[in-house]
Amino acid sequence: MDTLSASNKTGKLRKPPWLKIDRRVTATHERVKNVVKNERLATVCEEANCPNLHECWGQHGTATFMILGEVCTRRCRFCSVKTGLPRTIDFKEPNRVGSSVAELGLKHVVITMVDRDDLPDGGAKMVVETVHAIRRHAPECAVELLTSDFMARPADIFSIVDTKPDIMSHNIETVKRLTPQIRSRASYERSLRVLEMSYEHDSSVTTKSSLMVGLGETVEEVVEALQDLRKVDVSICNIGQYLQPTATHLPVQKYYHPDEFALLKGKAYELGFTHCESGALVRSSYHAGEDYESFRKKIHPLYRNKG
Repeated sequence: MDTLSASNKTGKLRKPPWLKIDRRVTATHERVKNVVKNERLATVCEEANCPNLHECWGQHGTATFMILGEVCTRRCRFCSVKTGLPRTIDFKEPNRVGSSVAELGLKHVVITMVDRDDLPDGGAKMVVETVHAIRRHAPECAVELLTSDFMARPADIFSIVDTKPDIMSHNIETVKRLTPQIRSRASYERSLRVLEMSYEHDSSVTTKSSLMVGLGETVEEVVEALQDLRKVDVSICNIGQYLQPTATHLPVQKYYHPDEFALLKGKAYELGFTHCESGALVRSSYHAGEDYESFRKKIHPLYRNKG
């Protein structure tokens, strides 16, 4: 029986052996956990039940900070972040993020956010303030942003791009056909437009996007999505396996074999991506620092100074 589609008596697909996760807790893991707790910060690692939490916290001593609270105004069917009416904005949060980045000694940090459709600017100003705070506290740290779509409002997107993040990322998440079933208040075309607007506004800012597989898409549809990303000049892409976070979320339709991820990675490079991470446990910010260093070396051995 095909391992990728074999199911147990409940009809649920069995996880293949390559999805085994090392959950050992190290001293480094505890250090990151304490900083996050003491500074009253949220991480997408915890809120989204990321399978790589123990690796990133325990081996690399890093976390992906999630700003603007822990409650999202959208209810995507793949995501375990809480949905509802968010709390008021904590205007001191950017400074706490900046000081935490410095305390952890990070060389590369990823800042993501919940969708804040309740705010006129979608939270864009707080993203800008967070970048400024990181630059004050840790000027040598590379900043990667993973933002919402801001309903494709140019003013909000441009204000963030103007901070010159080292990477401006927005995820299309899935293929065009499945987007309406999987994403809440989002569209495939709008996400592409956000990436296009970001690059057109400042082509010195690298753009990045990620998508999940295992939700019922075909390989041809994944390749089409990669082609669409290249059409709007996205340079970096991540491809990972969708894992059902709870019983109420969409079930996994297929577990991709490592060889299939390797095939998709090859397709991405054929299409002209400068860097691609493709694998079962790959997520938007997986190995983000190492990936960025690899990307910099590919585009120029003496990478331009920031600013």
